[in-house]
This record gives sequence, C-alpha cells and structure tokens, in this order.
Amino acid sequence: MNLQFSIQPNEKLALRNPESTELGRKIVREGLLLMMELGYEHFTFKKLAEITQTTEASIYRYFENKHRLLLYFLTWYWNLLEFAVLTSIQNIADPTQKIGKVIDILTSPLPDVGEAAGMSKSALQSVAIAESSKVYLVKEVDDINRERLFKPYKDLCARIAALFTELNPAYPYPRSLASTLVEMSQFQPYFKEHLPALTDFAEPKDGKRIADYLNHLVFSSLK
Repeated sequence: MNLQFSIQPNEKLALRNPESTELGRKIVREGLLLMMELGYEHFTFKKLAEITQTTEASIYRYFENKHRLLLYFLTWYWNLLEFAVLTSIQNIADPTQKIGKVIDILTSPLPDVGEAAGMSKSALQSVAIAESSKVYLVKEVDDINRERLFKPYKDLCARIAALFTELNPAYPYPRSLASTLVEMSQFQPYFKEHLPALTDFAEPKDGKRIADYLNHLVFSSLK
C-alpha cells in the first residue's frame, strides 16, 4: 500500500520547512539513513554535512540541533502510524477487530511514506524503535512539551485509547494502556534483537509472537 502522505511540521520543530527545498529534503533523507547507521549518540551535523556535501551552517538553518531533527523523524512516524490506523479501521464496526488491526499496524513494517517525504520507511521505523525514548527522556522535556512537539504522539495514543473505551467504557486506564501498547511495540523488538533476556521472543526470532503478546496484554486488561 503506497500512501501519498505529508505533514505540516510544527513551526518550532524546524527553523525552515525542509520539504520546501531540495537541500532540506536531502538533509532529511540522508540524515535519517545516517542516524540509523550511527545511532543518535554518534550522529552529528558535521558528519551529515560531509554526506550531503554541504556545510554545518546550512543544516543549522533548518534544525536547531540533532534532537529537533530526531523529533522531526518521529513526528513523521507518529503521524504516519495514526494515518495508517485511521485508514485501516474506517470500514470496521467491531471495536475488537479495530484494536486487533491497530496491533497489527504497530508490529508490522510501515506502509510506504510517499514520494513527497523521500524517506526510507524501514529506516524511519528502525530509528523510531531504537531512538524514540530519547526525545522525551531529557531534562528539557517540559519545555519541549509546552511547544506542543509531542502532540502527534499524544494524538496517536488518544486515538488508540478511544478504541479501548469503545470496547469497554468502564475500563479506567485507557490512556495508560494506549501509551504502554505503543511503547511495548517498540521496546520488545529492540529487546528481542539486543537484550533477549528481557523478552520471551529471543528464539525463534519471530515478530508475530510480539503481536500475540500485545493482543494478550490489551485484551486481558480490557476484559
């Protein structure tokens, strides 16, 4: 499924919309691949400038720092997930089936992002799994939150929480369960690959078992 999908980033996220110029799109496209390859800690604008054959100063005209660039990637990821959820459940009436579809989306490869973004969907998902907690586990989290830069993540979780309430209006923790589901859909694949003693999915390395676990977690809680 190839979704023609784009976002309008929060003006505080990027100093200049990178989608508006060829250089900006190149910075984002190559930056995503480089961050996946090096990891957030070893990624620098200096290294990105070398890859994109530009200057660090040019990159800083688009993004204040690499944390904002990571947030830009995750904004795409969160918005894309919400869009995939909406398009996948729009013709489903049964809330149980809707929730099962959400879990399938969270544990499957991302749908195609669309040509406008110019980003690798596999790289976007890899960066989200490996690096997403680093955008909010920072001292400045409250300041970032006041700038509404976590709104796409909150919107995704709110959308999922509404499905939990639809299935069981009496369930008292829909938002907590929704954020737990999204986080676990990222942590468990990461643990499976790097810290297998923290999961039950090390052998065989079958991603479907993570979906089975999340279905068990969610529906056991809701019932």
